[in-house]
Amino acid sequence: MDALTLVGIALFAVGILLSISLHEAGHLGAAKAFGMKATRYFIGFGPTLWSFKRGETEYGIKAAPLGGFVKIIGMTPQDDDTTPEDEHRAMWRFPVWKRTVVMAAGSVVHFVLGFLILWGVFSFAPLNDYDRLDTAPPTVAGVAECVNLDWEIDPRTGQEVPCVPGRDPASAAAQIGLRPGDTITAFAGQPVTEWGDLTERIRAAGGTTATLTWERDGRTHSAEVTLPTAQRVRQDIDPNTPVTEVTEADLEEVGVLGITPVIPRTVNGPIAGIGEAASQTAYMFEGTVSALARLPERVPMLVEAIFGGERDPESPVSVVGASVIGGELFARGEIPTFLVLLAALNFFVGVFNLLPLLPLDGGHIAIAWFEKARSWLYARLGRPDPGRVDYYKMMPLTYVVIFIMAGFFLLTITADIVNPIRLPF
Repeated sequence: MDALTLVGIALFAVGILLSISLHEAGHLGAAKAFGMKATRYFIGFGPTLWSFKRGETEYGIKAAPLGGFVKIIGMTPQDDDTTPEDEHRAMWRFPVWKRTVVMAAGSVVHFVLGFLILWGVFSFAPLNDYDRLDTAPPTVAGVAECVNLDWEIDPRTGQEVPCVPGRDPASAAAQIGLRPGDTITAFAGQPVTEWGDLTERIRAAGGTTATLTWERDGRTHSAEVTLPTAQRVRQDIDPNTPVTEVTEADLEEVGVLGITPVIPRTVNGPIAGIGEAASQTAYMFEGTVSALARLPERVPMLVEAIFGGERDPESPVSVVGASVIGGELFARGEIPTFLVLLAALNFFVGVFNLLPLLPLDGGHIAIAWFEKARSWLYARLGRPDPGRVDYYKMMPLTYVVIFIMAGFFLLTITADIVNPIRLPF
């Protein structure tokens, strides 16, 4: 692992730690705004390395940077950390909507932070502009080693089966020695200046031999190239169609050269970036909810990967795995993708924390509203208020949740160490 990748891993880890710090700051700020008493705000766990006290709150850093916490007195009726003079400031005594705001504030911070990261990326980073691709110069970005002549979908990954060098035929581009950076200037004796025009000609020339001309470092090169015929999705099919929904009727036999284009890039600016960030935020929320729903079915994939099976690129990753991927992206200069990954992690953590399970924030919110609904129902039935939920009775279930979460955490870390997800580029 090179030094630049290690720097990227460290930066991504710092980004995660900063996100956690802001998460806890969200809880702290909301609690103080409502008049609750917060006595401690710490980043990390274990022995205290450094702290200071400002007002009634102690702020500090602990030895293990594995999270953070805010101590608000009276978070449950069973807490015995409230003095008589502060009894009115105990969290459990506040209206349920205020307690909900305080507990949800951490996740809201993640959502805001994720949106701001996306806004910065979509506003100021040069991003691929596929709308301009067809009119862009036909400059080569990548050359495929091989080509898959048949359209196949891997049922495990839901993606197109990649070709395997040595098993599948070498691409025509590789055979004639095309390289990244080459600009194709003519095909079959006809000049080409746009990627869309070149694509149409190549697709129409399957099974034939033609002369390809390109420029490299100011010099012109030509070669005879025989284009194989392969099954590909018709160009009139919506490019956003999931590959698992592509049917035989959507395919056609076309010529393939085996190159990818240099995609033109555009900077959107801060105004247009708002809409792009909002659209991507909605997409990430949908993806996060879908990913959480599929977590149980992904566990066998992680176990298989640990014991030598192929690692599914759609399988869950731990903070360790995400940091390594972030480091590799940073080393390759893919800073926008690095930041988008960090935004995606914020959305995931924000949604995950709202699951109605103790000890997550969503568990506290669920209990608060359960108490509210139960009190309302008992009042309508003319029965005495049953009072607050006894958190001590919830502890066995809480321990089960913690055990499952810890097991899943260790499983993903192990998979990320012994069989990490590899970038597809």
